[in-house]
Amino acid sequence: MERIVLDTSVVINGFVSRILEEEKPKELEVIVPRAVIGELQNQATKGLEIGFKGLEELAKIKGICSQLGLKYSVRGELPTTEEIKIAKSGRIDYLIISIAKKYRATLYTSDYVMYLVAEAEGVPARHMRAPEPARPMKIEEYLADDVLSVHLKEGAPPYVKRGKPGNFRLVKVEDRKLTSEELESMISEINERARIRQDSFIEMKAGGATVIQLGEYRITIARPPFSDGVEVTLVRPIVKLSIDDYHLSDELIRRLEKAEGILIAGPPGSGKSTLAASLAEFYIKKGKVVKTLESPRDLQVGPEITQYAPLEGDFERTAEILLLVRPDYTIFDEVRRTKDFQVYADMRLAGVGMVGVVHSSSPIDAVQRLIERVDIGVAPRIVDTVLFLEGGQIKRVYTLSLAVRVPTGMTSEDLARPVVEVRDFFTGELEYEIYMYGDEKVVVPVGGLKEKLMEVISQYDPNAQVEVGRHNIVLRVDRDVMGKVIGKGGENIERIEKETGKRVIVKPKK
Repeated sequence: MERIVLDTSVVINGFVSRILEEEKPKELEVIVPRAVIGELQNQATKGLEIGFKGLEELAKIKGICSQLGLKYSVRGELPTTEEIKIAKSGRIDYLIISIAKKYRATLYTSDYVMYLVAEAEGVPARHMRAPEPARPMKIEEYLADDVLSVHLKEGAPPYVKRGKPGNFRLVKVEDRKLTSEELESMISEINERARIRQDSFIEMKAGGATVIQLGEYRITIARPPFSDGVEVTLVRPIVKLSIDDYHLSDELIRRLEKAEGILIAGPPGSGKSTLAASLAEFYIKKGKVVKTLESPRDLQVGPEITQYAPLEGDFERTAEILLLVRPDYTIFDEVRRTKDFQVYADMRLAGVGMVGVVHSSSPIDAVQRLIERVDIGVAPRIVDTVLFLEGGQIKRVYTLSLAVRVPTGMTSEDLARPVVEVRDFFTGELEYEIYMYGDEKVVVPVGGLKEKLMEVISQYDPNAQVEVGRHNIVLRVDRDVMGKVIGKGGENIERIEKETGKRVIVKPKK
């Protein structure tokens, strides 16, 4: 009688039940090692979907064997807790191969390494990899052309976000409420595709949470006790833009060519990752070596840009590899935790150009998140440019620089200290100052220069005009008050120039 031994991977993939149903063999013994059952039980106990799927597949195989009159047997010993813990080192695989060798059976596996090890041990083996199904997944039925994301939860109607980054709305697809059985069916389909497709991988799996990158789809699965019900969320990019699509000024393009520490900031859904991918392509066209740091890896970039995930769950270890690779620019999507900011800062100070994506409700919030985690003196060396997005467009651009002077509003020269100046890129106007006050880092708004100057000049001419440029300030007043505005010996103008760092020009309105 022919005997086959099943390993964990081929059970999870569901290949064996399909083969038995299609081929209907006359004489066959299907052997399931207890090590496989133990491993699946351990995964199911942790709430992992593959454990449940594998155990359900074994029950299905046993039922088919009973119908066809085939022999179904469980052999070997259950693995110990220690053996399960070191499963990745090959201990479970060794127990399975030993069963196949003992009973002179053919090993069925979907794991190519397992197949090669069995061949090396002299055990007949069959490597089984199914072709990708031609039909679309059930969850893809919700994806119209303008759908950014799909939101499904048991006991609730299905919703989708429609529109474009920065301008979308949540839409109920139908009134019918989804059941947990429907969602579990979708999850099984998603997991099967993730195991088959070459461009897919499981980014994270812990407790009741799973994150899968399936081609361009980022799929998040949540189950109790992590969530209060089964939930599936699919996010996909629907826009891929080049830097030209943003219609940036020549001045800003030149800044991006020189800038080496960039933060892309904005609220969720504002198009930050889309801009980050556009910048990656922009630098590639400039002849730069570009890599990405992502978790999950969902930036839409060309094949010449390598996308790195956290090495063993740690971006710090990935950064060590990146420094050996020596990229000109690294796109870090997304910078969230203190450790992420530290990795960003370390790589920037090591000479790598960095572009980081940060969630924030305003551009200064992004700067403040950085300042809280680094010394003020090195902040402008880490980040020199902040791009703030709203509705998919760059709305504000800030530049950071360091000066040693008396902060605005203080008078004594003894109070001079390092001050991080945050300026509007287009006007050059000083918007914020960041400095140490005692033991605290303070962010002081000093913007509204035009309004402040108007308050001063309006006492001489209520209808005065103030034009604030990147390097100059032009004051247009009535000809007969020009002398008063300038002051004795030009003292008024000198004071304004000292406070603003700009050249002041006084002109008549006519």
